[in-house]
Parts: sequence; structure tokens; C-alpha cells
Amino acid sequence: MTAMAVHASPNGTAKFAREVREKSGQQIQLCYQCRKCASGCPMGEFTDYYPNQILRLIQFGRKEEVLRSKAIWLCFNCEICGARCPNGINMAVVMDALRQMALEEKIPAGIKNAPLFHRVFLNSVKSRGRVHETFMMMGYKLKSGDLFSDLDIGLKMFQKRKLPLFASSVKNNGEVKRIFARASG
Repeated sequence: MTAMAVHASPNGTAKFAREVREKSGQQIQLCYQCRKCASGCPMGEFTDYYPNQILRLIQFGRKEEVLRSKAIWLCFNCEICGARCPNGINMAVVMDALRQMALEEKIPAGIKNAPLFHRVFLNSVKSRGRVHETFMMMGYKLKSGDLFSDLDIGLKMFQKRKLPLFASSVKNNGEVKRIFARASG
């Protein structure tokens, strides 16, 4: 990844940063670019921006660039960046907020079918309180129309019992549904 040149957007700089702060509950202005988050990011080499670069783009009001980035969709919320941050910024929560903003504003994702996968994943959690990988992947495959591209891998995972046949739910699934209801409205 190359160095990033960032120039502030004259309109909306403070507004975008405030919106991200409000939606995520994170004090993103505390980031002083120490790059500890970037050094631990397992997805950094596969994406267009490291976590600290996303924060800098937010600070400079580069909304379009952030919401169109691959980074917000490739982040799998491992929370390594948040654990390393000396200011306690939880980037996983920031990335969740950014994905939600991109979906709300109908901004195309930097990764094909990423919003579809995001919705299928959340629906799986909403219905059972946890992800059931087999049902989730079946739903994603059916909705994306990409049925056979990695069928061989799926079969191997199923044979090794990495994709369970039967779904389980959390004990208090009603609480999960209430959380989703509060979050959506």
C-alpha cells in the first residue's frame, strides 16, 4: 500500500466527522496516526486503506471516498485495531457505522456483493442470535446467483464438520430481536 495524500474537503468536514462520531460513539478525533491499528490489521494488505487512514479521511471530511472504500467492507471486526489503540478507539464499531451509512445512502460498495453479504449475515444473527454458517452461505449463494464458484470448498468444509447441518439459537433470542428492533428504528 502506498502513502496516502489527504486534502480536506471544504464542505462537510466537521459534519461527516460528527456524524460518524454520533453513529459509532467513538471519539475519532483522538486518533493521532500512531499506526498501531494498521500494524495489527490482518486485512490491511488486501484493502485500499488501513484503519488509521480511514480515520484520517473521516477527520478531513472525505465522505464519498470513505463510503466507497473496500476497507469498510473487508473489515471483519476482529478488534485487533481497537485493542492496540492507545486512545481506545474501537474501529470495529466505526466500520459498522460506516457500512450502515453507505447502505442508507445507497453508495455502491468497493467490493461486489458486500452489502448483500452484510444483510444476509445480519439476518442470520437476527433470526437465531448467532450465525448459522450453512444457512447463511446458502442464502448468500441463492441471492447473489453465484451458486457454484466455490462449491468444492463448501463440500470440503461440510465433510470436516466446519459447516454444521443443524442450527442452534441463543437462549434469549427475543432479546436479540429487541436489539435489532431498537437499532432499526
